Amino acid sequence: MFPLTASFGGIVALCLGLLPSLFIQHVLSLQQAQLVQQSEQLRNFAILNGILAADDKDYTCSASKKCKLGCCGSVDKTTGKGFCGLGPDFCGEGCLSTCNEKSECDPGWGTEWSNASACPLNVCCSKFGFCGTSVDFCGGKTVPSPQCRAGKSADQKLIGYYEGWNLQRPCGTMKAEDIPLGRYTHINFAFALIHPLTFQVAPMDKDTASLYKRVTALKNRQVGLEVWIAIGGWAMNDPGIYRTAFSDMAKSEVKQDLFFESLISFMLRHSFDGVDLDWEYPVAPDRGGIPEDFDNLVNLLARLRKRLNETGRKFGLTITLPASYWYLRGFNIIKIEPYLDWFNIMTYDIHGVWDRNVKSLGPYAFAHTNLTEIQMGLELLWRNNINPGRVVMGLGFYGRSFTMKDPDCMEPGCEFIDGAKGGECTGTPGVLSAHEIVQIIKNGATVKTDEAAAVNIVTWDTNQWVSWDDAHTLKRKLDYANAHCLGGTMVWAIDLDDGTLLEALGSGMSTPKRPVVEELPTMVYDFETPWFNDNFTE
Repeated sequence: MFPLTASFGGIVALCLGLLPSLFIQHVLSLQQAQLVQQSEQLRNFAILNGILAADDKDYTCSASKKCKLGCCGSVDKTTGKGFCGLGPDFCGEGCLSTCNEKSECDPGWGTEWSNASACPLNVCCSKFGFCGTSVDFCGGKTVPSPQCRAGKSADQKLIGYYEGWNLQRPCGTMKAEDIPLGRYTHINFAFALIHPLTFQVAPMDKDTASLYKRVTALKNRQVGLEVWIAIGGWAMNDPGIYRTAFSDMAKSEVKQDLFFESLISFMLRHSFDGVDLDWEYPVAPDRGGIPEDFDNLVNLLARLRKRLNETGRKFGLTITLPASYWYLRGFNIIKIEPYLDWFNIMTYDIHGVWDRNVKSLGPYAFAHTNLTEIQMGLELLWRNNINPGRVVMGLGFYGRSFTMKDPDCMEPGCEFIDGAKGGECTGTPGVLSAHEIVQIIKNGATVKTDEAAAVNIVTWDTNQWVSWDDAHTLKRKLDYANAHCLGGTMVWAIDLDDGTLLEALGSGMSTPKRPVVEELPTMVYDFETPWFNDNFTE
């Protein structure tokens, strides 16, 4: 038995003397485990970036077998093989190949071995030099979220996007005059575009443009209602002539000025109260972005705010933000916040059929408005001290749908083979409007509520699956927005609802329904004036 006064070092020395081979074997095992752990994190990063296939399990490398990402180092002298990794242990002395690779961030081994000292959006830098937000990256660190017990801040603002093209659907349409009033404080008309040559505000098409004044005329029926124009949208940055219009305009102050003057004239002509810029997405190369967008957007918004203020009118200015780290890192949210009235954060479309092309996700069905993942998206803002009162949280009046691979596996996380069948009205596989989902449920679909995610899963026809929100889950999300001091909520989209969801959402708010003036029929009084017929001539 050791005396109680024996030093820890003495005990270790004795252990080393008694069991040298076991101790050394244990140390080597720890080193090997750490190498594998770093290689595993490197592999996950490579999969996320599309560099490595998800089923590639080989972490080893050599002078001839190069790493697809990272340096080939930490060579096992018994086999002559190395491991793929980053930092001085892999890229320094003894490195076999691809030795100039650098880590995404600096975990403490120095900028010599890293591309950047810190991570975008202040997310965590793991001990292996990768940026992320999970426990693998952050350890035990957590992000403090704003707290407003019994708060009602989010009840003060409800923004609805109106799809100007919805009248082109065969059914389930909503004319401008039929937009339900009383609940919405703002209506954002989606969308106008930016002409890629003149940088003037341009309509999506003639039919959509014909609705501008019909929507802004609704302000005559609801006191205090504001109608804004939303410019951009996902499709604008699809391959085509408009793809780089945002980026091209942002990098030239001359082109910015052309856009500003056109925008002001456009808003005055059609009685819009503000503009929501929906650039999807700056910097992202897969969306036509360039690295310079990061700073150019700051300059664009600073100059646009100044020009709008010079008009003497109270024009609003907002932008939409993605809820994913991948795309949000292209926005310098700290520097652009002062120029905006608020951010509209798209906390929907978190999942969809596109997941099958994302190697880190794969073809597995998950809810597109999962509250747990919504919180993760909002935490990216809290990491940067964004004022929660300037954050408007997105809600979906539609669902993302899948055709499942196995009818016996219909839970979240089960594999899908494609989008679900297109709806009768929307017609696009993989998406269904609230109006269509309500009908599917009436026809006997099964509905399950995932309480942790605050979302419903609807299944029917043996293999059809859609996630969506009803009165209960919308109330959960509204309560969450209020509890975290948010400045409001917004919905995509007004015209996808049959009225059910809006009333459900509004009934959960502390603010009363706003007075609405019913539209009076147009009347021409007959004062027995003799009206001339078409054949009258002087």
